[in-house]
This record gives sequence, structure tokens and C-alpha cells, in this order.
Amino acid sequence: MCVQLQYIRAIAALLVVYFHAILQLENLNPDAPITDGLFGKSGVDLFFVLSGFVMWITTSDKPQSVADFWWKRVRRVVPLYWAVTLAAAFVALIVPQILRTTQFDVPHILASLAFLPWLHPADPAGEMIAPLIVPGWTLNYEMYFYLLFGLCLLVPVRHRIVAVTALIGGVFLVANLVPESTAARFYGDTVIFEFVAGMVLGRIYKAGVHIAAPVVAVGVALGFGVLVFNDYNDFDLPRLITIGMPAALIIFFSTAIRIPDLKAWRWLRLLGDASYSIYLTHIFTLAGSRMIYPWVIGTLQSDTLFVVLMMAMSTAVGLASYFLFEVPVGRILSSGNLPRFVRPAKVRNV
Repeated sequence: MCVQLQYIRAIAALLVVYFHAILQLENLNPDAPITDGLFGKSGVDLFFVLSGFVMWITTSDKPQSVADFWWKRVRRVVPLYWAVTLAAAFVALIVPQILRTTQFDVPHILASLAFLPWLHPADPAGEMIAPLIVPGWTLNYEMYFYLLFGLCLLVPVRHRIVAVTALIGGVFLVANLVPESTAARFYGDTVIFEFVAGMVLGRIYKAGVHIAAPVVAVGVALGFGVLVFNDYNDFDLPRLITIGMPAALIIFFSTAIRIPDLKAWRWLRLLGDASYSIYLTHIFTLAGSRMIYPWVIGTLQSDTLFVVLMMAMSTAVGLASYFLFEVPVGRILSSGNLPRFVRPAKVRNV
């Protein structure tokens, strides 16, 4: 798989960490000038497009059973997510003052573990649809996409993108036609089509499209420029248009060139490998950062350095989670240890 995807994963994770670090700082010091530079939520849109891209290029010419596909996704996503969710639930039960936006609510916890959209009980307005670990809302979309994509593995490859799009589009239309509800609001969001954009880009990539390096550099720079600009200004338009489209532009250009695994960029690839851990654990790190804020301001006297420190700490914790949890658990749940009912079946080419 092209290494630049890992680079983009790293950037996407750091964008999200920065976004939440600024929000945390706003709670601690609303007058801090750096809080005016609020952007970074677009990192999840990069993840969505990447997910569709990766699902396509890893399955289009490697036939596999539906059960095998789902098992691979489960063993990649579920262990760490369940671990941090249960850890957050424990903290919310024992020392709730540490995680201020988390409440111990059994139905909410069960819905979180099942990747079901649910109103967050800590939201005073009663409008936020999010699991116990708030950033986990993206995983609800991921698992929904994996469910539909896995079903469409039964469809011949040449019709698969159309089939997935039809399923997603059908649910989207129904969700926007029925009376408003939590599920309708969640599955009726245009953001889900960012996965479709990723699949289309994956098909283009597999077709062997190549673009000259200077054009790629301009395209990627333009994509990130528009992404950050739209993210910062938060235009009142569907997210698919304002952020999803520049995210797709970035993925298109960055995968239209073959680049070597540069030794100087191995640290960025490592951050990409650990991006899932960084994404899921950074809210714990940021929550703990409240305790050191007075010391940082008293010693460093800089809110900017505090944000940098929060990002560095979040990255370090994420790397620790990756090496101490993700890697060993992934090895245990590797293909050689598949449960009998999901062992790879022989699938003929279609």
C-alpha cells in the first residue's frame, strides 16, 4: 500500500488533536489569542475518504468472504475502542470530575459499544449524537460503512461501487424522508458519501493513473489550503461539499504519484501507524492537561506552548497505546487465530 496514505493518516490525527486542544484551551482561558485559530475537525473527513479508498484497493482484486472482511474490520477497530470506552465509563463512575463531558449512563454505554447513534447525556441541549468517547462518532460511521461494504462483496467487482452507493443513498433518502429522530439525523448526513468518494478514488488508483510530481505538489497544497480555509470558516453548507471535496482532492493527488518510503519521513509513517491510537486516546490526555495548565502558564507563560505541549503529550500517549495495546492485541487476533466461523473461505473471482 502506498506509504503516503500513512502520512495523511498522521496529519489527519494531528489535525483532530489540535482542534480538541484548542477547545480545551478555550475552556481554560477563553481570552487566549490562539483560540481564534480553531480548525482541525477536517481530519476526520480525511479519515473517511481514506477508509473508502483503502477498502476498495484491498478488496477489489483480493476476493474474500463477507465474514472474513467483517472479522478483519472488527479486530482492527473494536479492541482499542472498547478498551477506552470501558475505561471512560469506569472513570465516569468512580471520579466523574475528571471527564467533565462524560456521564455514566448504562444505555448510552451499551449503544457506544454497539456503534449505535445515541444522544449524549452530557449535552445540556440534548442534540449531540455521540458515544461515550465523543470522537467515536466517526467510528459509528466507519462500522456502518463496513457493514454495507461487506454485504456488497457479494456483488461482482464491476458493480460494487454502484451497489454500495445505492445502499448508502437509499438509507440516506429514507433517513431524510421519515420523521426526525436520532437515527434519521445520523444516517441522513451527507458526510457518509465521503466513503463513496474514497472508493471512486481507489478505483482510479487501481487503474494506474500517474501525475507529474510538480502537479501533485500543487494539487495537494491546494487541497490542504481549501480544506483548512473551509474548516476555519465553517460555512453553512453540507460538510461533504466544504470539507469532503478538498479531502478527496488531497487523496487523489497524493496517490497519483509513487514515492519511495523516505527514511527522513519514517517518523511520519510511524505516526500514521499509530494514528488510531492517537485519535482515541488523546481526549484522556487533554482532560488530564487541565491539571498542569496553571504550572505551564506560570512557568512557560504561553498558551501557544501549552497547546504544543498538549499535542506532544497526546502523540506520546497514542504511541504508547499503539505499541503496548494495538500491536500485541493485533498479533493475537491475526489471521492465524481467526475464529472458526470467520476463517477465510474460498471465494471465486468475480
